[in-house]
Amino acid sequence: MEATTCLSLALSLWFVAATAADAAAQISPEEHAKHHPGQAAAGGSEAGAGEAGSTGGQKGQRGDGKGGMMGGGMGGMMEKMGAPKAKELYPRLMELADVPMEERAKIQEDAHQRMVDGTELLSEGLEKLAEASPSDDFAAMQAATALLREGLARFESGLAAHRAIAEGKAPRNVALKWFKREMNLLPPAGAEPGFRLWGMSAFHTAVMAILVAFAGAMIWMYFFKMRRASELLQRLATAPDATGALGGEPGKARMPQKPAAPAWPVPAKESKPGAEKTRQPAPGETLECCVDSVVECASDTAGADRPDISQGLLRAQKRKLCRMRVARIFQETPDVKTFRLVACHGGPLPFSYLPGQFLTLTLPVGQKPIRRSYTISSSPTQGYYCEITVKREEHGLGSRYLHDVVNEGDMLQAQAPSGKFVFTGSEADSVVLIAGGVGITPMMSITRALTDMGWDGEIRLIVACRHPEHFIFREELEGLDRRHPNLHLHVAMSRAQSEVPGYHRGRLSKELLARWVSDIASKRIHLCGAPPMMEATIAMLAELGVAADQIHTEDFGSQRKPQARAAQREAAGELAKTPTAATVSFQPSDKSTQLLPDETILEAAERVGVEIENSCRVGMCGVCAVKLLSGQVTMETDDGLDPDDRAAGKILACQARADADVAVQA
Repeated sequence: MEATTCLSLALSLWFVAATAADAAAQISPEEHAKHHPGQAAAGGSEAGAGEAGSTGGQKGQRGDGKGGMMGGGMGGMMEKMGAPKAKELYPRLMELADVPMEERAKIQEDAHQRMVDGTELLSEGLEKLAEASPSDDFAAMQAATALLREGLARFESGLAAHRAIAEGKAPRNVALKWFKREMNLLPPAGAEPGFRLWGMSAFHTAVMAILVAFAGAMIWMYFFKMRRASELLQRLATAPDATGALGGEPGKARMPQKPAAPAWPVPAKESKPGAEKTRQPAPGETLECCVDSVVECASDTAGADRPDISQGLLRAQKRKLCRMRVARIFQETPDVKTFRLVACHGGPLPFSYLPGQFLTLTLPVGQKPIRRSYTISSSPTQGYYCEITVKREEHGLGSRYLHDVVNEGDMLQAQAPSGKFVFTGSEADSVVLIAGGVGITPMMSITRALTDMGWDGEIRLIVACRHPEHFIFREELEGLDRRHPNLHLHVAMSRAQSEVPGYHRGRLSKELLARWVSDIASKRIHLCGAPPMMEATIAMLAELGVAADQIHTEDFGSQRKPQARAAQREAAGELAKTPTAATVSFQPSDKSTQLLPDETILEAAERVGVEIENSCRVGMCGVCAVKLLSGQVTMETDDGLDPDDRAAGKILACQARADADVAVQA
């Protein structure tokens, strides 16, 4: 009890001494000695109070943990904060537990002397302040207030030391209370303790709760993202590859494999570019941005001697719908426009394609949307956009909608590209491209792609048009012809009013073909245009000795309506008045009809009013795939079916014919 009381007394004395230091900074030593001649020696001792405090701090750092920080460390810290240096009484008070009784009596004596000295200084300060106030001697008033502060500090330190020894307070608690008071950490006098949680105030508790909540949210977000990443890796591992097979084990990412160069067989019939092909939306088909499409990249095949655009490009998923934005519209000729389409999400295209393929659009025309297919005229080397070039047909619903209604910024629904009228550079060492009118669209895609990738084979592009103003892509083709030595542009204008430098005035003829293309019989030829133009050109090529398997065409004839074809056959006497013995039943439509000679399932369905969605009508796009419930059919081509369709028993309605009863799901 006595040790605790002495500690409290010493702490109070140190506090008064620290306060008095401020007054000493304003009163000279001579003036102070004049007023207190008996304390000259004591003043010298007090001048070394900092050293005493430092000594106490060093003593506490020996390892016993007594007063290390509160001695020299506290004195240095408080000095940096602008407080007076520690007095000699403070370290003595911190070591009160180790001080003998004689030393405690000495501390009490020092405390009493401080109280006496403080009283004298207070009295002297009041007298000087009273003398200086009437004469407005501000310097004297400032010196008087300094004496008052020093006297009050000395008196309070002695009083606090006496009280600490008398009440038996723990020295460490006395020191801590003094430090809190110096740092303004003590609550106001008479204030209620208030809310406390583990010693923290309500404010501190709220701050800690916010920090804990934030840390918890960060941890939750981390695990949420890791779970999403794991799910994505699992989807990639189980996604079908280019052959339709599932690769890898669930939950394990499948490493990209180098695909072999795809072989592109020539179909018996191919679709018309730039023309309209009807297809209705599939039941339950969803519309997406296709941002999750997976495209694997492969390096060039070892030993390849020229670039091949088919390397590393995978076929896009069939019947995958994407939302495309019309970024730009270009007026090519008075009746032809080019529509530049970009991905709705602003990134790369959600699909890949090959030069010569077509894109199927779903257009909101009338009460029921219609589907039309248009050949892509841009190069697949442009990964951020694709373009379709469309001629406005007076009786074409799709072309009139695109020309008259669609504006830049509008959204269109598009199905992933398809079609096999392609040339990638791997099929032959040279190619002859013959285009009539808007049939130039696939030829433009092929020409752009070959020149973009620096293909070094010979390209002969022959264009047949009516007038110079109807020559689509004229400026661009002339520029490509000048810049690429392996590209040779030849143009025949059947209705040109005058000679056009560099172009032939007149129709395309056998003589022109032979003159423009030497050894044409050995060349691979791609032909696209209106049916009369194509038929005449095929006849001329046959006369020049070109084999039929060297000519690759887009078949426009398949676009005629089934009713019109049947009427033409009947008028020509090719259609018997009695149907065949074979019957086709449509379920769940609950309709049936006897098949006419050489009639397809799709034509029979349209004849009796059964809806089967379709687009290309030549067996390439796969839109008209329906399930065969019973019976057997024959198909001229089944290129539009993927392995999953075949495994599910589906057929192409536009190609299927039957000699016996069949039933299909439609």
